[in-house]
Amino acid sequence: MNNRLVEFKNALLSSERPNVLAILQEEIGVMEPLQCIKTIVLPVLEEIGEEWEKGDIALSQLYMCGGICEEAIDKILPAAAPKRATQPRIAIAVLLDHHSLGKRIVYSILRSSGFEIMDFGAGLTVREIAERAVREKIELLLISTLMLNSALMVKGLRDELDRRETRTKIIVGGAPFRFDPNLWKEVGADAVAMQASESVAVIEKMMGEIA
Repeated sequence: MNNRLVEFKNALLSSERPNVLAILQEEIGVMEPLQCIKTIVLPVLEEIGEEWEKGDIALSQLYMCGGICEEAIDKILPAAAPKRATQPRIAIAVLLDHHSLGKRIVYSILRSSGFEIMDFGAGLTVREIAERAVREKIELLLISTLMLNSALMVKGLRDELDRRETRTKIIVGGAPFRFDPNLWKEVGADAVAMQASESVAVIEKMMGEIA
């Protein structure tokens, strides 16, 4: 990690909001905002996420860092920015389960990486998710699950979306899909993110496929 990334990481972990924004504003003086997010924000958030997974930092710190990045990015890349307008419509939901930790982490990472994403919530049924996905014209639907039973219900969601003749792509994540690397294919998902930190790369790959 180069000195600039270390400086940015330290500013995040110290909750130095003005310094975080100042670093990003300096960088977008020499590069596009999205490039700044990819080369500065994302690598640092991924490292912080890995440190949390290893137990080296608290969950509260992870959330804090994500929130600070979201605030800064909203200033350098506002909602009306052309770069955001070209993004697909993205949503995230927890199918059946009420355990929303994984969803919250992925949501924070994606928002902190410059993506606009709708949070449908947790404990939702197949029908509830499908109806809202159709209503909101969602193109990329991220589904988080904790229990195997919920993961298997993704097949029902895929069938329901197909029945409604949508072109919505399903991206899954959660413990069941890490335990069984082929499960995402068996339930009809279009892609899987094994770790929260992989979500940005998976989204970008899917964007290329639906363009």
